[in-house]
Amino acid sequence: MLVQYGRWMRGIFTEFDFGRSVTQQRPVTGVIGDRMMNTVRLSFLTTLFMYAIAIPLGILAAKKKGRIIDKSIMVYTFVALSMPTVVIALINLLIFGFRLNWFPTLGSVAIAADFAGGLTRFASQLHHALLPAITLAIISTVGTIYFLRNEIIDNDASDFVMTARAKGIPESRVYNRHILRNALLPLAGGFGSIISGLFVGSIFIETVFAFSGMGELFVTSILRQDWPVANTLILFYAVLTVIAMLMTDIIITIIDPRIRIK
Repeated sequence: MLVQYGRWMRGIFTEFDFGRSVTQQRPVTGVIGDRMMNTVRLSFLTTLFMYAIAIPLGILAAKKKGRIIDKSIMVYTFVALSMPTVVIALINLLIFGFRLNWFPTLGSVAIAADFAGGLTRFASQLHHALLPAITLAIISTVGTIYFLRNEIIDNDASDFVMTARAKGIPESRVYNRHILRNALLPLAGGFGSIISGLFVGSIFIETVFAFSGMGELFVTSILRQDWPVANTLILFYAVLTVIAMLMTDIIITIIDPRIRIK
């Protein structure tokens, strides 16, 4: 096993050859390449839904601190945090997929739309990705809501905000330019880590929804003992995590000039 792994690593660094899939008998890069765009599309939609849900709820919870709205949002975060990803996915699949029939229950594109191509194929791909993206976004909003709420509350009690109010600056300007702007900076800095987390987190979502992405491929490759594909995906996720951490450092340095990498 160690000899095989050594040969596989040598092929990567010398010839950029990741090997051949055992089950499909073709290059690993081609197998993963067929699934990559589906996962990218899912992660992009999830990011949009996550920020569209988390930022308004975080701001609303901070503005209504201690009131019924704030407590309701906090209950939502605790429930979403405590429920396993698979459970939320199955509940959404049962309600919106089977009962209401609003979304497809499996796959990444309809067969007829796949043959049609063009806008028909793209619309079908988007329709298939909506429910998995919304499900993953619901789970991913928890940390963003809680963090943004606390940041707004902390900035609201800071000295520079009290000074701005003492100078007679309008409350709307104090909130938008001093409180909210500073509270959003750490979220922007963590954008890279969020993206990498969505790629890794999509493994469970893609498996439940039978969504033909890299996450579903990762699980099936392990079950079928297709180790060249599984090892390549593990390497991909590791490299993606490193790149995400680098992106986080770069973004923080850009948005906050006080931080410099020596």
